[in-house]
Amino acid sequence: MSSQSTPQSSPSSSISSSPPRTPPNLHQNSIDPSAKWLVQKFGGTSVGKFAVKIAEDIVSNYIDQNKVAIVCSARSGSTKALGTTNLLLRASGEALQRRAKAASNSGTVTPVSRSLFGAGFDASQSPPTSPKPSSRSSRSSSPQQFPGFTPIITTPVVESVPNFSATVDLIRQEHFTAARASVRDPELLQELEEEITRDCEWLRNFLFAAQVVDEISPRSRDSIIGLGERLACKIMTAVLRDQGIDAEYVSLEDIVPDMDDSDGTLEQSLGQDFYDRLSVALGERIHLCGPRVPVVTGFFGPVPGSLLRQVGRGYTDLLSALLAVGLQASELQIWKEVDGIFTADPRKVPTARLIPIISPDEAAELTYYGSEVVHPFTMEQVIRKKIPIRIKNVENPRGGGTVIHPDPDADTSGAADLNSQVPEPVTYMALQETLAMEMHDRKRLPTAVTIKEHIIVLNVNSNRKSVSHGFLAGIFGTLDRFGVVVDLISTSEVHVSMAIEDSLAKKLLDRLVRELQKNGTVSIHREMAILSLVGKQMRNMVGIAGRMFMTLAQGNVNIEMISQGASEINISCVIDTRDAVKALNLIHQSCLQIKPEGPRGRGGWSGWSL
Repeated sequence: MSSQSTPQSSPSSSISSSPPRTPPNLHQNSIDPSAKWLVQKFGGTSVGKFAVKIAEDIVSNYIDQNKVAIVCSARSGSTKALGTTNLLLRASGEALQRRAKAASNSGTVTPVSRSLFGAGFDASQSPPTSPKPSSRSSRSSSPQQFPGFTPIITTPVVESVPNFSATVDLIRQEHFTAARASVRDPELLQELEEEITRDCEWLRNFLFAAQVVDEISPRSRDSIIGLGERLACKIMTAVLRDQGIDAEYVSLEDIVPDMDDSDGTLEQSLGQDFYDRLSVALGERIHLCGPRVPVVTGFFGPVPGSLLRQVGRGYTDLLSALLAVGLQASELQIWKEVDGIFTADPRKVPTARLIPIISPDEAAELTYYGSEVVHPFTMEQVIRKKIPIRIKNVENPRGGGTVIHPDPDADTSGAADLNSQVPEPVTYMALQETLAMEMHDRKRLPTAVTIKEHIIVLNVNSNRKSVSHGFLAGIFGTLDRFGVVVDLISTSEVHVSMAIEDSLAKKLLDRLVRELQKNGTVSIHREMAILSLVGKQMRNMVGIAGRMFMTLAQGNVNIEMISQGASEINISCVIDTRDAVKALNLIHQSCLQIKPEGPRGRGGWSGWSL
């Protein structure tokens, strides 16, 4: 896997892919040979709302002792609908919509018109007229003298402005607004606006071409979505340089070499070896930046089978993990708008506390059951290389956050010691040590309790007197054909209960039920929720399941189904959604033994996990 060639120098204000010439007053990464790399990943909301704060209060405080690399997601908007990724998806959808045609002598020039008439052609002007013919010449060319001749109507037909053009203009304006609010230097701002305009015009032309062929391939859709990260990183690069930090914009569109996948086998074999080679290439590319702070696009180019299909919209987190591996970083930091992972959702449980350290298995279980921590595949990339992940809050940069520690046998009392790997501000060290000691005292208790709402329970009861060996195979085969992911399952010889997300369209769910009815009687329970108690110490805790279910029974919370994971660190049950908040508080107080008068985790009101 080859990396990009060494970039050439460009003017000092440059934010393009070529590195800028460095004025002597710009702050750079540490040149200490012993300094470790630190990868900081910022989500779309952080980039959208706190770009200046990231430069002033976060990056500037780390680069004296570390070599910092930054990864950015596409910017969020003032509303969810105005988020860059959502706008890009909307524009790509609009490009495939049929445009209404207007027969008129005036209209908007399309790329096709320009190619036919030249760049100087203006469709808003009347078409050129030829000299008025004489009456004789007119008679000589009369249709009556040419039987069967049909005159050609020469009135031009000009297509209306496509819907996606307005969406592209909206994307440009949203980024103009962000740039003008964050960058003070007029020259830097002008160059940034020119970059934004060029990128948006590239998108407009790309979508025009897609409309002509009436198709957007998966690879093309990847390129369209990747524009969001490119724009976000260019803005962040300009903000950093405006704040006196020597930053370099790094695009990774060509980091993955072209691969022949005509037979489709490469997509199927895209495994860990591919990601290992990619991480090496990423590390080599970032080392070319020298002491400058690289601002890296979360989009890393087309991969066999499409990046969106292979990884999904969480590819920015994956890229940051692969980059941390390629740089042999001391830590991967994921920055959003929360202090870390809490013992419960503090918006629903007032006594929820910040967890200073958690195991990867626990974090994965919390992700599966309703808490957006870090995707397990992303965690796997760094954890297997013994690199810790720290979740931190952009609005509280001096807080210690939550560390997902790669050592499954790590004692929670060592949470404060982790700060020696990546120096953290001293102000909150005492708080971190207090929390670590408190967690050490509670180490034989569960770690957290979580709830996942919008669940449907499907019960299938065999209607055969003698159960066929194909009963379960028929059910699982049907689920596979419909692409249904089962969150929880409970089985017996004649009965299967499955908890799935309530995300299927009504018609699709009706078809699924009809297919399942071939195996037996089917019943549906809607408006359910999955309650999960998670903790690596629970495998050694006798009676914890009994305490959990006794607590729910005493609180008059009915249980629809029960399941325990094979890892023995998770006990889950399905309850009615209307009892979700009550059940969370009951289990948090009883099983985690956190009383109502206990302290709350700082910043918990922003959300309890990423």
